[in-house]
Amino acid sequence: MVVETERDRRGAQSYFAIDGIGPAQKHSLLSSFIGWMFDGYETSTLFLVGGAAMMSLLPSTDAASVQRGVGIAISGTLLGWAVGGAVGSIFADYVGRKRMLVISIAGYSILTAFTALSPNFYCLVALRFLTGLFLGCEWSTGTALIAETWPARARAKALGIMQSGYGFGFLLASGLWLLLQPLLSSEGWRSMFALGVIPAFFLIYIRRELPESQLWLDSQSFRRKSEAVETKLMTKVAPEQKFTLTQVFADSTSRSRLLKTLVLACITVAVFYGTNALIPVYISSIASQAGLNAKYWASMSAVIFNIGAIISYIAAGFICDKVGRKPYMYFIFAGGLVAGPVMFSIPPELTTALVATAVLGFFTLGAFSWMPIYLPELFATRVRATALGFVFNMARFIAFATPIYSAWLFTTFGGPARAVVSLSLLFAVSLIIVFVLPETKGRPLPE
Repeated sequence: MVVETERDRRGAQSYFAIDGIGPAQKHSLLSSFIGWMFDGYETSTLFLVGGAAMMSLLPSTDAASVQRGVGIAISGTLLGWAVGGAVGSIFADYVGRKRMLVISIAGYSILTAFTALSPNFYCLVALRFLTGLFLGCEWSTGTALIAETWPARARAKALGIMQSGYGFGFLLASGLWLLLQPLLSSEGWRSMFALGVIPAFFLIYIRRELPESQLWLDSQSFRRKSEAVETKLMTKVAPEQKFTLTQVFADSTSRSRLLKTLVLACITVAVFYGTNALIPVYISSIASQAGLNAKYWASMSAVIFNIGAIISYIAAGFICDKVGRKPYMYFIFAGGLVAGPVMFSIPPELTTALVATAVLGFFTLGAFSWMPIYLPELFATRVRATALGFVFNMARFIAFATPIYSAWLFTTFGGPARAVVSLSLLFAVSLIIVFVLPETKGRPLPE
């Protein structure tokens, strides 16, 4: 049974005759974009100011201790992210998209602000883990909300725009740190975390203007009716009453889709995390050989990498609606397969290397766009957030060691070139998996 009825389509079109996109759709996109943008800000801030924070909090401030401290703090955040994402996405299928979005944003903004008050290293790590719990459940909740409120003809575009929020969050954090760092003392890193409370002020707007997903409300109504009937007749538990993750694995079609897309997600995460740390090293070496400020150009390469990804995020929805989901995934994974080798086959000149960095960002970090666009169209409303959260966050559990493997490749091969090329080859597996997945362009969401 399909979800998007003719009455639903007429209702959506009644808001604005021009494009059929009304206040409900716009509020869902803006709310999810804000949540994901500040998710990007909160996560990026630790990468930017982690060194300064360790210099302030650790008793020993040698380079090795500082690097170790930053690594532990980042790992704590990512661990919290993975746990919170897996658990929070399940809750979103029970308590609602809007409520879980509010809980997520409130939690991570308040805890990030408290991070600014950290008296010692251990307190900072604990707060980053707790912050990660709330950061992790925002993506799957916001993605499900947009997918369930936007019409099929515009869904992919909206989700691509939402995904770009993370890149804008990185640029916001980078810009603020660039402006504030020269003006602040050695404790200036605390100001960056204190500013993390800003998204909490958007909760007034979200609570007031954002409607709950009607598809989720209908799903809950059906679940309650099923429970009432089962109780009255004293029959066995219906599928709709089972634990959401159990429902996903109990259905053979859902289970197959979940496992295949999980492999895709693992490859996407592995290639990004494996190459992300190597590109600044490569750019800094080129800048140093040219007699330029190596540290500055290493930082700029990260910004350019993210700009390439933002362009990819926004373009993804338009490409998907034009040619389909599977052709888009063929395009993005094939591009990722060749972008790395091409980058290291051209002469090592700064301008061309920076252009290649943007292209690599388009195809590797930008490849994350397939997840919000494609995943919601594979799973039923009653388990959608659970499935999205499982794929998105379990991939991080499985691929968490990729940066370590990447560092080993860097050392073994004596540089980033062969390491990046080796990781890029994983996209060949992605192309095979896409072949056996269904096309979902133009189809209503499954109930």
